[in-house]
Amino acid sequence: MPKPSGSARKGSRAGGPPPAAALKRAAKAPAPAPKTKAARGNGPVRSMSKTQRSASKSAAKVARPLDRRASEKTVQGGRTTVGADVGAASRGKYVYCIIESGDPLRFGPIGIGAEPSDVYSVHYKNLAAVVSDAPLEVLDSTRENVLAHERVNETVMREHTVIPMSFGTIFKTREDIVELLRSAAEAFGDVLNKMQNKLEFGLKVLWDRDQAIREVESEDEDISRLKKEISGQKGPTYFARMQYGRLIDSALQARSERYVADILDQLRDVSVASRINKPIGDKMIMNAAFLIARDQEAAFDAKVKSIASRFDKLTFKYTGPWPPYNFVNIRLKLERA
Repeated sequence: MPKPSGSARKGSRAGGPPPAAALKRAAKAPAPAPKTKAARGNGPVRSMSKTQRSASKSAAKVARPLDRRASEKTVQGGRTTVGADVGAASRGKYVYCIIESGDPLRFGPIGIGAEPSDVYSVHYKNLAAVVSDAPLEVLDSTRENVLAHERVNETVMREHTVIPMSFGTIFKTREDIVELLRSAAEAFGDVLNKMQNKLEFGLKVLWDRDQAIREVESEDEDISRLKKEISGQKGPTYFARMQYGRLIDSALQARSERYVADILDQLRDVSVASRINKPIGDKMIMNAAFLIARDQEAAFDAKVKSIASRFDKLTFKYTGPWPPYNFVNIRLKLERA
């Protein structure tokens, strides 16, 4: 059963805060909004709008089969209706996250629904699922629903270490949730122990690609010479342009990798682990998630600002705190009783 993983070095993508339309936090959210910031050069850190987490990539998923056959699922990403027939008229249990608690908990009317539903806990020994009542149907990932899902997780994580569930995870009955907690008690306990008092922050670094190309052209003699040859030729320049393009791509790749390696090295002392995800678009050169101890949050914030002041040609954007979406990966094998 895989354990949560991460290192302070570059790694492969396995989830993480996904890109989506920019959202503003709902006004009625009881918890302070996670910070979304941008810093560039020596200027101040400027507030920016929050980014919505995509339902398909952001949260942990636990799925329970609808038949009597054993089924293996992954606690990560996606949307699932569990133990129920879609479209049924009865009510099910929407699960937001798993925490460690032996005492019944109530978090108030902050859950999913046109009228926010009451959020409470369902227990098995010292494990608890944070849930609310919801229709047994596939929920649309609307702005309101996604914000409600995030609002609950952010409220719970103020006092508890959480294993986040994917948007849209619904169980048919309380007994189904208890069976999940019982069956996966060892895995959940191990993850909660490793994630104790840890938070996730996302960091994206962007550059002006055109400016980077101009710098490469002026600094690399081969590229500079080839560009002059192309501009001076009167005939076909197809092959010369192909060679020029390959040299530019190679030089940009090497330069961006140096930036990323330098940034990761400087953040290693203030983070527990890191995970590098695939950059999005031509401007992004780094898309990373960092696992931070709660008592290191201010140090991480200060370090990002310090790094941004050194790299005046880069733009830094970071978000958080979040539940440890990128650092939880559990495989469960559940069977319907």
